[in-house]
This record gives sequence, C-alpha cells and structure tokens, in this order.
Amino acid sequence: MTGKIDLHTHSCASDGLLPPGELARAALEAGVTTLAVCDHDTAAGAAELLKNVPAGLRFIPGVEISARVSSGKCHILGLGCDLGHPAFLRLMDTAAALRRGKLEARIAHIKRLGLALPETELSRLRAMPSAGKPQVADALARCGLAPDAASAIRGIVDTCPPVEDRIEAGEAVGAIRAAGGVAVWAHPYGETGRRALTEGEYRAMLAELLERGLTALECWYAKYGVERCEKLERDAEKYGLLVSGGSDCHCRPDTAPLGTLNAEGRPVEPERLTVLTRINT
Repeated sequence: MTGKIDLHTHSCASDGLLPPGELARAALEAGVTTLAVCDHDTAAGAAELLKNVPAGLRFIPGVEISARVSSGKCHILGLGCDLGHPAFLRLMDTAAALRRGKLEARIAHIKRLGLALPETELSRLRAMPSAGKPQVADALARCGLAPDAASAIRGIVDTCPPVEDRIEAGEAVGAIRAAGGVAVWAHPYGETGRRALTEGEYRAMLAELLERGLTALECWYAKYGVERCEKLERDAEKYGLLVSGGSDCHCRPDTAPLGTLNAEGRPVEPERLTVLTRINT
C-alpha cells in the first residue's frame, strides 16, 4: 500500500468546508490514497462520493455518530458500513431526527435573544443533511448578527440550553456492526477545542464501550502527540481492539491538514492501522 491513509475526514455534508468530490481530490493532492469520509450523524457525503470515486483512491464510506454512555459523551466512527443496510438506515434516521431537533432548538434560542436570521439562511440550514454549531455560527456571522463565527459560537450558540442529541453508544455500535462496519472510538481523550479527558474518565468510558462491543480505537489522531498515540496502541492491543487513525480534517484553517495522524506529523506505517484488515471496499 502506497500513499498516506486518513480514516477520519469531514465534507460539507456536515461541518467540513468542501463537497465530497472536492475533498477526495484534495486528499489525492495531499498524497492520501486511502480516505474515509465520516460526517457528523449523516452518511450523505459518503454516499455522494461513492457514486464517483476518483481513480487512485481507496474510499471507505463512514459516519461519525454523536453518542453517549453513562460516564459521558463520545463519538463513534462507523467505517466500511453497508449504507443501505436496514440497521444502518434506522441509525441514520434516528441521528437525523436528533440533529433536526437540536437545530430547531438553536433557532428558537436565537429568536428568544431578539435576533432574526433571514428565511434564506433558515432554509439553507434546514436543507443541510447535518447542520451543526459551525453552520449556525457561519449563518449568524454572514448576516451581521455576530462579528465572526467564533464570536457567534461563544456568545450565541453555546448559550442555548442543552438538548439531547446523542444516541446511546450500544445502539450505534450495534447498528454499525450489523451493517458490516467497524465501530471506532474517535479521539478517545477528547477532540480539538474541548477539555481533554482525564485518565480516569478515559478508562471509565473505555470500559463501557468495550461492554457495548467496540471494535477499534482511533489511536493515531492529528492533535495527539506520538507518545499518546503509541499509548493508545498499547491499550488497543491489551483489549483486543483494532487500530485506526485520522486527521479529523474539515479543510478549515483551524483543523489539521489531510493525512496528518499525529501532532508531530510523523508518518505512520500502514500496517499499524490494523482496522484496514477488517474493511471491505
């Protein structure tokens, strides 16, 4: 296998910048020859790219599910799923309903603050497969209701009362596995821009996810140092989990470049990403 591998990226079907086809071309330009698109709570981007995969690219359809266990929130990647499998379709229906509910709660909150998004922006948000915090913030900034997206998130979107928008992790893992996919715990210590989990929090969540049938850990992650990535590899071996890796690239200035699997930018040998042995494409 030649070229870089990136098993966690996002298109504009959720909060990425590029359409799926453009994301695939950008990946090839960056030297990535194995790519997974894992949009938040929707497989629309992956399904679109499946129709026309560029030559030279091994494409793995994916999704990133907003999930929960009793010890906290987590994200579960589903890699290599049959997007038409009934269990997977039911999972996507549930995820879409939860996303729509959260979007409407945010829109209502914005109105309560005395701010008015134009109908064109509301229609645009409602038409997106998986509109989340970045898209709402972009709309607020675009309409002059906030100086920029970051300010919109801090001062408006994040002040919205909590809304349940997460699927129980066992349900997500079960549907992914039923659809022939691999269930991966994404960025196990936390993601970019959020508080990192303590070792105790990580261990508690790992124990719960193992009980629910987790099959892989995202050991190699763009924001983690090599020492942490290798520690996660040892945990994967200890618990019989497969090893995955991804950049979590959104093709936005504040996210890692495509193909980046650790904070030091060190190349990762393909054979270390054992999850690839279980994914059919």
